[in-house]
Amino acid sequence: FLKIYSKKRGKTFSKIPDTEMEKLLQNDWPGNVRELENIIERGTILSKDNHFGVPELGGGSFDQSPGHGGMTLKDNERRHILWALQKTAWKVRGKGGAAELLEIHPSTLAFRMKKLGIQRPKRPSSRQIT
Repeated sequence: FLKIYSKKRGKTFSKIPDTEMEKLLQNDWPGNVRELENIIERGTILSKDNHFGVPELGGGSFDQSPGHGGMTLKDNERRHILWALQKTAWKVRGKGGAAELLEIHPSTLAFRMKKLGIQRPKRPSSRQIT
């Protein structure tokens, strides 16, 4: 998987470092091999330079909708966009922004945010109420 996704991303990872491999080995892997493949793919996307890092392993924290056995694609897209926005402190555009992290054009991200009803949380007012 590392060879496949590093080639797709135009990155060069010679191997998974021992510390990162230990993270993979410590996970319970409640899903199947596709779950491992997704983690490796996400790692190639998020890793900087040529040092492969295992992204946070959610530990099976995905919400399961009753009766559906999982999340819809729309739910998953919304959750993933929110994850990227939180990771980048709600910076959408530019270097280090969510669009760059998601590897999509900023206008595409803005369109998807609007379509999914994602809005930046309002900051609490700094004025004191007396």
